[in-house]
Amino acid sequence: MDFSMPCWKKRLSPGLRHGLIGVLLALFSLLANAADITVRSAQLLGDDDGYVLNADFDFALNARLDEAIAKGVALYFVIDFELNRSRWYWFDEQVISRSRSIQLSYHALTRQYRLTRGNLHQSFPSLEDALRILARTRNWHVLDKGQLKGDQTYQAAVRLRLDLTQMPKTFQVNALANRDWNLSADWARWTFTLAEIGAASGDGR
Repeated sequence: MDFSMPCWKKRLSPGLRHGLIGVLLALFSLLANAADITVRSAQLLGDDDGYVLNADFDFALNARLDEAIAKGVALYFVIDFELNRSRWYWFDEQVISRSRSIQLSYHALTRQYRLTRGNLHQSFPSLEDALRILARTRNWHVLDKGQLKGDQTYQAAVRLRLDLTQMPKTFQVNALANRDWNLSADWARWTFTLAEIGAASGDGR
């Protein structure tokens, strides 16, 4: 570090140095605030058809996202799930990778917030009610019977993120320069064996 600093000062003007430092600080701030969603709990359970995922997330929309929803802009959230099988002799093998998209929207005529998962629609009188259900995943079928073996160790991973790729191009461009649109959770990972999996309940929401 001692020998490089004099050279850097000679090549860059004070204004350019300050500008570069500002860019780096902004980048570090963006990275530090990228994980605005936390995974509170996650569990893989067995049912008659295979294995389901239960997960709970903690998050809140910032003022910019609140404003976007109020103006009728739909937000798309994606739950990602991955499962790898540990192998001592080589890299881990990916058993499955699944994603589930949930649309959050506001309808001014009915003054209702709506969550859409495929063909399933749920309406709510308040944004808080909609977000509470959005943050709660129950009995999501992620694996079929026979995909897990009793003598193997597996690593599961889950996260929730705001998917900007499903939004209009204008918002995608604006999001690149504004961290308020960067809403995502770090992967929550855990290891388990088939013997450690419990049974799922009948609550399918």
